[in-house]
Amino acid sequence: MQSQLTNRHATRFLSPEDIARMVRRQGLATTLNGMANYIHQDFLRWNSFEKSARLAAHSPDGVIELMPIADSSTYTFKYVNGHPMNTAQGLPTVMAFGVLADVNTGFPLLISELTLTTAMRTAATSAVAARALARPDSRVMALIGNGAQSEFQALAFHHMLGIEEIHVFDVDPDATAKLVHNLQCNPDAANLRVVVCTSTADAVQGSDIVTTVTADKTRAAIITPDMLKPGMHINGVGGDCPGKTEIHADVLRAAKVFVEFEPQTRIEGDLQQMQDDFVVTELWQVLSGRKTGRNNTAQITVFDSVGFAMEDFSALRYLHDLSQALHIGAEIPLIPELPDPKDLYQLIRPTARVMQLRA
Repeated sequence: MQSQLTNRHATRFLSPEDIARMVRRQGLATTLNGMANYIHQDFLRWNSFEKSARLAAHSPDGVIELMPIADSSTYTFKYVNGHPMNTAQGLPTVMAFGVLADVNTGFPLLISELTLTTAMRTAATSAVAARALARPDSRVMALIGNGAQSEFQALAFHHMLGIEEIHVFDVDPDATAKLVHNLQCNPDAANLRVVVCTSTADAVQGSDIVTTVTADKTRAAIITPDMLKPGMHINGVGGDCPGKTEIHADVLRAAKVFVEFEPQTRIEGDLQQMQDDFVVTELWQVLSGRKTGRNNTAQITVFDSVGFAMEDFSALRYLHDLSQALHIGAEIPLIPELPDPKDLYQLIRPTARVMQLRA
């Protein structure tokens, strides 16, 4: 798929409904796989990116972040928030949009919603990491936290890793009921057994993979050492800002730990509990074959995922290409089109009629 706008002076815009239409057209499983392929490709060229930890503005109730990244031809950024109390006001906990621009000119080629997309790219990244780190024979997953991202995690692991049974738990029983209903009504999840559990420990029992995706901005220890079993893979998705954790420090000490971009994870991930000399491996090194993933089938592995700008870069590339292939989205005149680009004032220059009236 080629990234060419029909009008080089227009910016493509993708609304939430546009993204939903694309997913419905080709199916969620295909969309997750496609996004995962773009993410994997970009991890393999990790060193071609200009990277930085995201910029964050924290408040007592949440955080607003800007996530920029660029390679030699494309620049992207994502605006995203995390406010766990938003649902009481009828707003999502996470809301986001993003921009993809041409590095050579700075022209914004795409503006897209990224609220729905973030859920998909997070699930796709989780699956990319688990394919490299989890035991290949993993068939049972615990899903702790059954909020907005839970269906995407469940379906990504079902379709991309062959998970056959999922143990679900949330402190909010309505969230679990929502997840169960959505999976039961989805023909793509017809072969996925869903077991509702009464506690985190109950859900983790007998699971090969454990995914934590909770939202509270607190220092928590949802996964504790007594829950571990040999060969387990932990996909820690919810610990994603300073002062917020999900995994007990002793779990990290007992495991081989993998991260996206270490400088960011040390500030925001479960890794913030550890000393600076605690050794971790960046995921790109495993995917590129520079370092090993798990060393044996009994080893415990942890993917301390906080979300990194490159994953949104990949998602925006994918959406841009897919939207053109499916002819979905609108072209908007975001940037003024000027006969003389040096004369910006011409946009507001008084017309002859206005000047006559003033005279």
